[in-house]
Amino acid sequence: MSQPKTAGPVPEDKTAEEEQPRSPREIRLVMVGLVVTMLLAMLDNLIVGTAMPTIVGDLGGAEHLSWVVTAYTLATAASTPIWGKLGDLYGRKGTFLTSIVIFLVGSALSGLSQNMNELIGFRAVQGLGAGGLMVGVMSIMGALVPPRDRGKYQGMFAAVMALATIGGPLVGGFITDHLSWHWTFYINLPLGVIALAVVIATLKLPKVRNTARIDYPGAVLLTVGITSLVLITTWGGQQYAWGSKEILGLAALAVASLIGFCYVEQRAQEPMLPLSLFRNLNFTLVSIIGFIVGFVMFGSTVFLPLYQQIVQGASATNSGLLLMPMMFGMLVVSLVVGQAVTKTGKYRIFPIIGTVVMTGGLILLSTMGVGTSSFTSACWMIVLGAGMGFLMQITMLVAQNSVELKDMGVASSTATLFRTIGGSFGVALFGALFNNRVKDTMGQLLAGKPLPPGGAKDPGQTSPAELRKMPDYIQDAYHHAVSNGMHTVFLWGAGVAVIAIAAAVFLREVPLRGTGKGEKPAEASLEAAAV
Repeated sequence: MSQPKTAGPVPEDKTAEEEQPRSPREIRLVMVGLVVTMLLAMLDNLIVGTAMPTIVGDLGGAEHLSWVVTAYTLATAASTPIWGKLGDLYGRKGTFLTSIVIFLVGSALSGLSQNMNELIGFRAVQGLGAGGLMVGVMSIMGALVPPRDRGKYQGMFAAVMALATIGGPLVGGFITDHLSWHWTFYINLPLGVIALAVVIATLKLPKVRNTARIDYPGAVLLTVGITSLVLITTWGGQQYAWGSKEILGLAALAVASLIGFCYVEQRAQEPMLPLSLFRNLNFTLVSIIGFIVGFVMFGSTVFLPLYQQIVQGASATNSGLLLMPMMFGMLVVSLVVGQAVTKTGKYRIFPIIGTVVMTGGLILLSTMGVGTSSFTSACWMIVLGAGMGFLMQITMLVAQNSVELKDMGVASSTATLFRTIGGSFGVALFGALFNNRVKDTMGQLLAGKPLPPGGAKDPGQTSPAELRKMPDYIQDAYHHAVSNGMHTVFLWGAGVAVIAIAAAVFLREVPLRGTGKGEKPAEASLEAAAV
């Protein structure tokens, strides 16, 4: 008995956009626009974060400071899966260009803000566009370049990530000191215009007709669920206690909305996120690995600079440089792995090696104490970065290779979403573990001793300059407290990373679609990966 056909995206010609052969020159030209767009997506928060003290001093409203970041993060996370699906339904080029325009409009309006409420609202607009930037880059990359050949280009994206992490705070500090905080947003405009011009001029994809209805109920339920999860991880242990009615209410809302989402998706004509994708074992496993990579990466980038500044006395001025060893390890390994995948067409061994090395790096970092030298900690950071270098691009590669070409956008957005949510949970869990261990250590070491005016502050809220003004015994207590907190954070992180090792071991070596000789057709590859 034949299955009923459902409406879906249909190119105006008979050749699907992803199946048209692309010349190396065409791909290189498009890559310029994609790389600039990725730089936009990654630089923004890093630049703005450096300028936040100046922005608060100018606009006031310090009590709403966290919402400048939260509004952007919420809008980005909630819109990510929607952008991916819209690209699949209506064409990747149009949705990608739309997301860039929305991001630039939000950037311009944020720079024009006259008060904190305006800035928060315009940052949400900016985040709405940002949700489509990374997804657009990855899905267009997946449409133009077969997985087998994608390793040639993935090193560029790893380089952009390293450049953004290191250069973002430097650029933000320079702009704030020598221009004004408004330019931390305006700087996006020339970069965005370049990206728009290059993509419009070089990216040639056929227009797509579509007769399917947008899955509005699924989009709403998924947005509510994602928003609730992000708010839980943002507010939990900070603005509200973990057991407060606000956090518990958000948890109940997240569970209810996600259950409702699963129910709706099983009946939707064109689901926002087809649950059938998770029947593919490889897709499910790399989603788990991507979640843990985000968990480890974002947690590490938050707490490592704190240790380096408080305990090792590093300067906070160039905070991006503190993470250079980890970014260096990630960049070099990502380049080597990309070339190896292109040459051999094999990839299963790399997630296994990467998860083991990442776990080892976390264990090494958990050994850091008050006497650990900067050289030693840099070596351990290189190990952690190398582990993530094995995984960052491979997880996206396997996710895209595990779905039909028509679902490239959904696969890209799902992989991005899992990494984003993992990062939110990583920062929240690491933060809770760190703060509890720090408080316990401070209580033990300072018991019966006089405290500074106002009591002993949270080390996360104490600047190195303030710490140096305190008595030696208080400085020593802070150093031990932060070291103990780091030990707990990374040891727990290593425990979580073991789950990624297990997931990597069960991955299947499915032939990559591409130019390798003797490869199986796409349909056979997908069947091989299915549960």
